[in-house]
Amino acid sequence: MDKMLVAVFENESKAYEGSRILKQLDAEGSIAIYATAVVAKDSNGQVTVKQEADQGPIGTAVGLFAGSLVGFFGGPVGLALAAGAGTIGGAMYDLAQVGVGDDFLDEVGQSLQAGKFAVVAEVWEEWVTPVDARIEAAGGTVLRRAREEVVDARIERDTAALKAEVAGLKAEHAQATRERRARLEARIEVVKGKIRATQDRAKAAFAAAMQESEAKIKALEAKLSKAGGDAKARLEARIDQARAEQKRHNEKLHQAWDHAKQAMGA
Repeated sequence: MDKMLVAVFENESKAYEGSRILKQLDAEGSIAIYATAVVAKDSNGQVTVKQEADQGPIGTAVGLFAGSLVGFFGGPVGLALAAGAGTIGGAMYDLAQVGVGDDFLDEVGQSLQAGKFAVVAEVWEEWVTPVDARIEAAGGTVLRRAREEVVDARIERDTAALKAEVAGLKAEHAQATRERRARLEARIEVVKGKIRATQDRAKAAFAAAMQESEAKIKALEAKLSKAGGDAKARLEARIDQARAEQKRHNEKLHQAWDHAKQAMGA
């Protein structure tokens, strides 16, 4: 299962040791790491990214989550940095892309007290014990949340609400006076503009999901070429699962886009 994992430590050296532990577990085949970053909260409560997430689509989720930490818990400076990175204004949508809710962001923020450091990672893991045992032995606290397909559901919900609004406006239009009809027609066009924007979001989400999924599969295949024994078998199973998840996710995003398209004719 793909998860967003955060390991909180008392100091910087322990955080980097935690990062090394995760990489060791990855090499052993106990988990598969897609991307990592290290963040810190200083004595003034400002959050900064000490080590950037891996570049490219495979690091998108970790980068967005780390940016959200900076924005929400970094104070005015953090908010300015996050705004520059495009996380403010679209922050909750970014979290939807990550596949976690703001409750997880709050949970991490409460654990990441002033002076502490954290390793943020997107991983695939079957069992929590390998990570928990090694990280806790190194003095860390592990928080995790399974990534969910939040964007799909949000697009579906937004589309349904806008479609219902258009239908209601058209029903009112049919019984309105001439003067009122012009205003209603203008309102209908505004809502249709929102539907078009939702279509664009669905299209962008589909492209991003495809890119991220392919990058992950390629990363797993690269690990597979070096693996053996049980680790190889686990990776083969994970690759098959990733392809099945990719197909299902793509179908859901296609469906969301189709619903948005249908709403235009509502």
